[in-house]
Amino acid sequence: MAGAPAALTLRSVRAVPVEVPMTYALGTSAATVRTAPLLLIDLETEEGITGRSYLFCYVRDAAAAIATMIEAAVRDLEGERLAPVDLWAKLARRFTLIGVQGIVRMAMAGIDVAAWDALAIAAGVPLATLLGSVPRRIPAYNSCGLGLMASPEAVADEAEKLLAGGFKAVKLRLGYATLAADVAAVHAVRRRIGDHVALMVDYNQALGVPEALARGRALDAEGVYWIEEPIRHDDYAGCARLAAALKTPIQIGENFSEVSSMAVAIAAGAADFVMPDLERIGGVTGWQRAAGLAAAHRIAMSSHLYAEVSAHLLAATPTAHWLEYMDWANAVVEEPLAIVDGFAVAPDRPGNGLSWRRDAVERYRMR
Repeated sequence: MAGAPAALTLRSVRAVPVEVPMTYALGTSAATVRTAPLLLIDLETEEGITGRSYLFCYVRDAAAAIATMIEAAVRDLEGERLAPVDLWAKLARRFTLIGVQGIVRMAMAGIDVAAWDALAIAAGVPLATLLGSVPRRIPAYNSCGLGLMASPEAVADEAEKLLAGGFKAVKLRLGYATLAADVAAVHAVRRRIGDHVALMVDYNQALGVPEALARGRALDAEGVYWIEEPIRHDDYAGCARLAAALKTPIQIGENFSEVSSMAVAIAAGAADFVMPDLERIGGVTGWQRAAGLAAAHRIAMSSHLYAEVSAHLLAATPTAHWLEYMDWANAVVEEPLAIVDGFAVAPDRPGNGLSWRRDAVERYRMR
């Protein structure tokens, strides 16, 4: 039966590293990624309720370090009331000297997301409902592949595959050696998917400002939905120049480190859209603050990674825009996030919907 969140007490947190194969290799201007190192987190309470979350660790070697930091973070929290906002503040004070960044922030965010999951389960409601909304359909774009490839036709072939599930939007990584190669990839994909499918492009910080202006002006004629992270993520002045000069919207935000950096970016006019990352923005607690900031500035807000939890968060975000869909966790979750006619549909059951397939966890567990 639904109700107010029950009082819960933190007992322990367990983190298990796994490395799962990606359906599509992700070739960016920085590196090609073929497997997803994930850290699966179980937060156990004295009341017998377990909250869950996971972290994408980017590189395999980071998983053990983040797990160690989680152990350090919860060492003095056992027996604490499970109040995520208070826990975040307490951990932020503890880690003042090293700073809430990198693996410290990752550990804190993983704990925060799992804590909110436990509270929603205790209340008997989906996470979206606990946050003041209800689960609803969120428009999603398929971001599982479309990395840099050897030929435009190879990219187009993959784009066609990514439309399975009724997706009406896909994201294409750019940053080829020349502008002509970028445009050739865009043309090949557009011919294959048609004009009715939205096409986002992402440079993964590959360009300097002058080159980004040149390539952006060329892309203005191609009808792409947004240009994501064309230059260094924290060059807000440079991003503001691009946003002012280009017709195509500029999208940034996956590298916002807590809401303070998002506030600086918005004040600088650095983007037309924002897309915080659940981990980097500070878990569910940080996301709520970011959603409030985006609403105050009337700026559309999308998600980055963590599709399962982000579907709930976007449902409770006033300026919700697009959900970035990645299937990386599908190999280890009992019920993958459903995509219906291009919309993400969060499960209407208590919590954030995450639970692990134990056989798959053992199969992919890092040794």
